[in-house]
Amino acid sequence: MCLSIPSKVIKIDENNMATVDTMGVKREITLDLIDEPIEIGDYILIHVGYAMGKISKEEALESIKAYEEIVKAMESGEIDPDEGHSGEYFESH
Repeated sequence: MCLSIPSKVIKIDENNMATVDTMGVKREITLDLIDEPIEIGDYILIHVGYAMGKISKEEALESIKAYEEIVKAMESGEIDPDEGHSGEYFESH
């Protein structure tokens, strides 16, 4: 299974390359496979360096919040990062 963390577009150049911010990590991806207009400030989902789709800001922020909760649970030891997620965490939250 592949998970895609929503990424915010912060720059688009003349070659259809975008700089995105994914939870504080900036990287360049191509917009060549996406069939809808993308603007600075939009949120997109990425797979291996390609934008695959645009999502609403509300959906993106909700998803990012969930990822941040998972990271906190891993940092506190509530979730063992070597085992992935445990159903116990998600059943109790």
